[in-house]
Amino acid sequence: MTLMTELVHLTVADGVATLTLDSPHNKNALSQKLTGELLAHLESAAADDAVRVIVIRSALDVFCSGADMSEATSVGMGVGAQRMVDVQRAIVANPKPVVARVSGPVRAGGIGIVAAADISVAGASTTFALTEVRLGLAAATISLTVLARMSDRAAAYTFLTGNTFDGIEAARLGLVTLTVTDDELDTALESLVDSVLKGVPQGLRETKKLLNRELLADIDARGSELAELSASLFGSPAAQEAMLAFLNRRKK
Repeated sequence: MTLMTELVHLTVADGVATLTLDSPHNKNALSQKLTGELLAHLESAAADDAVRVIVIRSALDVFCSGADMSEATSVGMGVGAQRMVDVQRAIVANPKPVVARVSGPVRAGGIGIVAAADISVAGASTTFALTEVRLGLAAATISLTVLARMSDRAAAYTFLTGNTFDGIEAARLGLVTLTVTDDELDTALESLVDSVLKGVPQGLRETKKLLNRELLADIDARGSELAELSASLFGSPAAQEAMLAFLNRRKK
């Protein structure tokens, strides 16, 4: 019997739970397996009294390639779209502060993880793109958190063009908290985590509730509706054609 490979690793040390995305075969695409493991580890870290801060990072040279289009064109996105809502909610509602360490390409749905995190620190060469519009889709589920971080003008530009922007621009647009040179990323992460660890757990928990009260209420009010919209768009002929064309180009 072949054991299934774990796609998200959880380690706990010195008050920090590190969740590492490690799905090289699809560049950390948001498959049902990866999102399921991420949700389970977020729940585990939330319940662990030894954990005071959660860090989400990638083991690869890409942070996240977005939706798993192979899955979307085969089994559909009925489960996957709701999972993206659930992942963002699990980060926003988690009683522990969540810090995202972002490096390499971040595309589409992966940007929802970055936006949901309480603090996101990126390397300058990190690249972002909300590419949904180019595939006949809309950034429906991740709009819950991304629109909460960006100005209306920044959102319209990034959502409608699908253009790529770097870590420096991401900080200017409000998507990430801090951008540093690539060789300073781990030092900056360590400094941020050390600062958060100085907080008393009760203070961190209650402060996070204050910060995310409106965002969490919006997720609960509109999450299911946006998941249904996303799933219907993924299943549409226009999107199916565009995604299959993309997958065929990638295979060449």
